[in-house]
Formats: sequence, C-alpha cells, structure tokens
Amino acid sequence: MVAYDNLSIDHDDGVATVTLDSTAGRNALTLEMANELVSVATTLGEDPDTRCIVLTHAGDFFGSGADLTALSGDGSDAAHIRELAGRAHEAIVQFHRAKTPVVGGVNGIAAGIGFSLTLFPDLLVLGEDATLTFAYPGIGLTGDGGATFFLPRLVGLRTAKEIVLRDEPIGPEEARELGLATEVVPADEFDDRLADVAAELADGPTHAFGTTTRLLTDSYDRSLERQLAAETDEIAGATRTDDYERGLEAFFGDDEPDFVGR
Repeated sequence: MVAYDNLSIDHDDGVATVTLDSTAGRNALTLEMANELVSVATTLGEDPDTRCIVLTHAGDFFGSGADLTALSGDGSDAAHIRELAGRAHEAIVQFHRAKTPVVGGVNGIAAGIGFSLTLFPDLLVLGEDATLTFAYPGIGLTGDGGATFFLPRLVGLRTAKEIVLRDEPIGPEEARELGLATEVVPADEFDDRLADVAAELADGPTHAFGTTTRLLTDSYDRSLERQLAAETDEIAGATRTDDYERGLEAFFGDDEPDFVGR
C-alpha cells in the first residue's frame, strides 16, 4: 500500500480504515490531500480484499474545510478553488463507485468540506464530541463536496435549506434526529463501536451491499423504468458471485452463510 502524507490506511480482516491527518492545521483539505484521497479511493475501490471502507480522522477535527492559508481572498482564488474542488469531487465519485460499504466516523468537528465528507458514507457513526457545521456561508462561499447533492437526500429539501441558511452547528443527537447520522455513541466507546460496525459489514455479502446502496442513491436520478432495468441487471449479475452461491446453500442448510466478499 502506498504511503501518504495526509492520511493513513489500516487494512485489517477486510476493513480498510482511512484516517484523515492533514499536514495543514485542523485537518484542513489541501490539494495534496485531495489528490491522496483520489488515489486511496480508487485503490480501495479496485481491491478485492477490501470489504468495508471506514473514513475517520486523527485529532479533534474530522475536517475544518479547505486550507484557507492557500487563498488570497479575491477572484484570483478561482483557479485554485476549482482544482481543489475538482479533485475532492473525484475522490467522492470514486468512493461512491466502490462496490463496498463505506462507513464514516466522526468524533470531532466537521465543517465545510469536512461536513460534506460526512454525507456520502452509507452509515455515519458520531461520538458525543462531534459537531457538524455547513460553514461555507461564513466566508461567502457556496457548498461543494457533494453537500448540495447528498444533504437534501438525507434530510429533505426544506431542512437542507434551513441547515444551509442558518448555518448553525449541529450536535450529534440532532444530527441523528435529522437523519445525518446513523448512531451516536459515548466518546470513550467511539473507536470500538466504529470498528464493530465496519467488521459486521465486512462479514456480509460485499457486492450485494455495495451495489444495493448505490442503487438507492442513484434512484433519485432515474425514472421507475430505468431503475427497474438497473435492478434487473444488478440482481442477475449478483448470481455470478461466490457470496450468492454460499448464501443460497446456507438458506437450504443449517448454518449461517460464510460470505467471502466475492
């Protein structure tokens, strides 16, 4: 596995844990970090031994937004912002294309692009010390990182607009109630619970999990007829996996299926 400067990867029993640890302060997103995210997302998405991807962080910040020290504060920043957003967006696309579950884990501050990166994972585990903030209006910018795509899908259009326009910090329990988070755990149990959730998913039928969650997300952009066609293609394709054979055999037997992620 490639060594990175702004993140680390721990691969254990099918779970690939990506820990964000930027060389910039407060886990801010730099262009180098965005490029590394593209690389790791692409690599893990093509890795047959990866059965669950976890995206989490070191320190008190999951992400504080873009590295503002690289900006001038005027129109000359457009080219840098465009490149930074473009690379971050490519990383999100690659994570989305990976046919494996993605779990986010936040026990700190997620703001700006950090907030956006909490939205695309299939499940999001928050610790009691987590805070989510849209934050873009604070410096007069619009949202990126898929925030305007995933946010209304998670909480509904009117609530998404309220989050954007009021731009107030969202605590962990409120995040769960809104549908932004899957569950909230005590801070001292955060690491263990995140590992347990990932391990449970990694033991499942990886192709079926990953493909079904992508079908759900993509359904917003398809007609019923196109969605049904996609479902037909994917369920037929799933019969070619080892997990389908193991699942069907277990169904007619006495044991739980022993899925292998292929």
